[in-house]
Amino acid sequence: MIELEEALSRVLAGIVPLASETIPLRQAAGRFVTAPLLAPIPLPPFDNSMFDGYALRSADVCHASRSNPTRLKILGDIPAGTDWPGRVDVGEAVRIFTGAPLPEGADAIVMQEDTLPEPSEPGTVRILEVSKPWEGVRFAGEDVKAGSEVAKAGDKLTAARLGLLAALGFGVVTVSRKPIVGIFSTGDELVTSGRPLRPGQIYESNRACLTPLLEAAGATMRDFGIVRDGLEATAAALKEAFAECDAVVTSGGVSVGEHDHVKPALELAGGRLDLWRVAIKPGKPFAFGKLDGKCLFGLPGNPISAMVTCLLLVRPALLRMQGASATGPKSVRAELATPLENDGNRRHYVRVRFTASGTVEQCGLQASHALGGFALSDGLVAVPPATKINAGDRVDVLLWD
Repeated sequence: MIELEEALSRVLAGIVPLASETIPLRQAAGRFVTAPLLAPIPLPPFDNSMFDGYALRSADVCHASRSNPTRLKILGDIPAGTDWPGRVDVGEAVRIFTGAPLPEGADAIVMQEDTLPEPSEPGTVRILEVSKPWEGVRFAGEDVKAGSEVAKAGDKLTAARLGLLAALGFGVVTVSRKPIVGIFSTGDELVTSGRPLRPGQIYESNRACLTPLLEAAGATMRDFGIVRDGLEATAAALKEAFAECDAVVTSGGVSVGEHDHVKPALELAGGRLDLWRVAIKPGKPFAFGKLDGKCLFGLPGNPISAMVTCLLLVRPALLRMQGASATGPKSVRAELATPLENDGNRRHYVRVRFTASGTVEQCGLQASHALGGFALSDGLVAVPPATKINAGDRVDVLLWD
């Protein structure tokens, strides 16, 4: 067995980044940029009004009050999206709306709520409050300066970042191609959900668990179903999957039994095994290999073992393929509500859930086949060998999502 850190290092060292492609911005959610992006314009692109009101010279209203308002001549209106050509001089104001450009000569905006019309003098407004220089003005470039870096290579295009790029005028963006990942499960005992079970059979669930986790890491999935136990059948399935995909994920068939065929099948198909067995629980019989430069991730058949190894070893590899700058699982720090103890010699990844108070607690049976507690879990807490973590201690929770 090898430690998780060594296994992950070896897996990532074998990853070849995928090619890039240029796609419309509206299709780029969740993708990873491949080169720094620079702002082509400032944000805001021009000095503009924070709110509806009147653009004026602050010096004209330095003594304005509700008991002694200042009267100004209204020169016109500036709706958002227009460019008013005039200039504001002494004793003048312009009606302005949120987002409209600040007219020449004005250095402040007074909110509409702090003004009143002058019935006796049409075209005149009464200013009821003092306005300081540049009050109510949003300055060009105060948010983003032209030429500044707005995304680094490897950054994920989140909803917020897409909004920024759209505001800067990006219509397309260059990103890493999404990896095409094939998946199949092995085992004569497995049956697709919805079909009747015969004695000794179980419904196959691993692909249902693994597929959304892999898709969340950016994968485009190809499902090759259930492969029956057999060396030739497994080798044929691997060849078919590798012919169509950038990587292949299997579940089952990587342990030491007579019906565990994934490792020899990889060699029969022309590939090689790079590592096998990792010192974690659950998930020890994880296998990693290559065929024609593409990666095989052989996950254990027990569903929790498959999910743990997928989160810790496959997800980072898929993110590295896409050039992601961060490949580790998302984690949060939380207080432990119940003690966790590991008396074994492998690091134990315990399923936990958040309580109503924000602490975390162990949930359900911790066996590698137990889906009941797994379905309730929000993430994992790593407990080192021969270690007890007490209630009240703070721990890192590795999140599934």
